[in-house]
Amino acid sequence: MLRMSKLADYATVIMITMAREPDTVKSAGCLAEATGIPAPTVSKVMKMLARGGVLASVRGVSGGYQLALPPQRITLSDLIVIVDGPFGMTECSAFPGLCTQEAVCSARANWQKVNRLILEALNQVSLADMAGPTLSEVDISAIRARSLLPLRHTGIDRTRPVSVSQHRTVIRPQQR
Repeated sequence: MLRMSKLADYATVIMITMAREPDTVKSAGCLAEATGIPAPTVSKVMKMLARGGVLASVRGVSGGYQLALPPQRITLSDLIVIVDGPFGMTECSAFPGLCTQEAVCSARANWQKVNRLILEALNQVSLADMAGPTLSEVDISAIRARSLLPLRHTGIDRTRPVSVSQHRTVIRPQQR
């Protein structure tokens, strides 16, 4: 199963809450209450997001954090990379040169292609999309056009739309 870290998931939930009122300064306590995420975790994640350039710290009595960029300019891949580091399905996708099998691996090039495609999909989903009242479809035509991997054996129907929820992108299996 492919899964981002819990902190990246929390970052997404926090940022979606922020994006619903993009010009409002919010404290960690306020966001903890609104999201149900423990306050110390919210503080930790917000500091990471501020260092990553998507949140701005506001000092003073009414201080806290606010979005540093419009929600349309912040993507899911931005949040994941800020919290989890370079995106990589496999070790060699994120950090070339670390795997001892890299020079002779027959799967490496294809894993790197898969990695790029998933990253492209995450780049297409903005914080504004995630914060909106309805889900929007992600354009996966680039993935379909490349036909890199034979997905027939997995039961995935390439003609069915991909939906994006607040927590994960789902490719629905074909019903048999």
